[in-house]
Formats: sequence, structure tokens, C-alpha cells
Amino acid sequence: MGMATLRAPGQPPRGVRSEDPLDHEGRFRAHGQISYGVVGVYVFLLIVILLLFRAGTSPSFWWVPWFLGILVVAMLARYLSTSYRIDDVELQAWRIFGGRRVQLSEVRRIEYSALRDLAPGGTFFGGWGWRGRMWSPLIGWFDAIHTDAARGLLVTAGNEPVYISPSRPEEFARELSRRVRSYTGRLAVDVGDPLGSPAASGA
Repeated sequence: MGMATLRAPGQPPRGVRSEDPLDHEGRFRAHGQISYGVVGVYVFLLIVILLLFRAGTSPSFWWVPWFLGILVVAMLARYLSTSYRIDDVELQAWRIFGGRRVQLSEVRRIEYSALRDLAPGGTFFGGWGWRGRMWSPLIGWFDAIHTDAARGLLVTAGNEPVYISPSRPEEFARELSRRVRSYTGRLAVDVGDPLGSPAASGA
């Protein structure tokens, strides 16, 4: 019999991640996927605005650098604040200046998607409303509370679907599916179902 491996108190067993997405109330939490490139663009814009401050502006337009600086900081804060939470009743997608709540009992589909496929002509301005309301020729009106337009989840529930982009979308889809199935049973389209969706399996 080999010797047992000792580990410090509180250290997880080998092969188990130390980060736990569940909080003390059993709610599953995830941040949005963060792109260093996007953050870099915001920082570059702030540097340009700082240079405008140093160069000075016309007395008639003294407010312009202040306005641009506040706008860029607000956009960056909104981007970084995007987060998602699943409890026993609902999915909440949240960010500064906007959010969406989805009742788990109303979820009909969970599928991988890309915002560029859903609304290829409206990805720049469409996401800046309160819920990021956008129009898609494929699914009609939907909400987009996201940080990544290329890799996310489309959750169909209520009157409008919602596009989200949590970090580790596969893990998020599995947890969302598990909690939704406790209300509705298996869904026709469900990428988080470990048995596969009934439509794909022919059930």
C-alpha cells in the first residue's frame, strides 16, 4: 500500500480545480469572457484622451475631453462588469446599465451560438442598449448581454432569446441545463444535457 499524499488544509485534491463557481447560497456564478485586446483598445483611447488634455483645447470645447474620458471609462466598466448567475429559480445576466432575468421554467433551448451569425449587420451598436436588444433574420428580436461576439450561448426563453458569453461556456451550459431540467425535463435542443438533446438522438 503506497503512502498517502499529504496536502495542506483547504487545498483541493489533485485534479480538482481550486476555484468554485458556487457561492455560499449554492448559486452558480461566472464572469463574461474578457479579451485583452478589447481592454487594450479602451486603454489606448484613454491615453489619446489624456494627450488631448495635455495639448489643451479651445475654451469653447473644454468639455469634450472630459465627456470622451467619462464615456470610455463607462464603456470599459460596463464591459468588465458583465457577469452571470444561476440560482434555483432564474438565470440572471447583469452588467452596469443593463441586465436580463430568465425564469428557468421558461427555458426552451440552450445552444452554442455566435453573435456574428445571428446579427452580422448589427454587432457594433446593437449591444449598447439596456438589454442589448438586437434584430436577427434567423430568430427575430433577442437580447445580447455579452463580452464575446464569437463564442457564446443562446438561451431561448420568454418572448425573446438572450445571447450570453460566460467564461467556460461548456461548464455554464451543463449547470444551466441541470437546473432547467429539474423544471421542464429534457429539452429538444440542449448542449448542456450529458445525454444529448432528444432531437439529436431521435428520442
